Amino acid sequence: MSPRVLALSVVIVLFGALTAIALMDVGFLGIIRPHFQNWGPGQVFADLVILAVLSCFWMHGDAPTRGLSPWPFIVLTLAAGSFGPLTYLLVRELRATRS
Repeated sequence: MSPRVLALSVVIVLFGALTAIALMDVGFLGIIRPHFQNWGPGQVFADLVILAVLSCFWMHGDAPTRGLSPWPFIVLTLAAGSFGPLTYLLVRELRATRS
């Protein structure tokens, strides 16, 4: 297993655990609601949305050059945020190590 695959796998598992704990503690609306209570968290939310959209454009351009369809990863990004680009990077790395 390459160091990149290991690092991406660890990040996905740890972020997944954090996400699961947050969802169990406050639920989906509890995660989103604070971002609309004042300008500070709102700025962080806007920043994350911008990064998600930019990630979608990047995956849309990069995936075909690697023989991947970007759409599952774009849908995952729109539904679950960072899990989309993280999963794309992991799949991309796994495909590169097979070649």
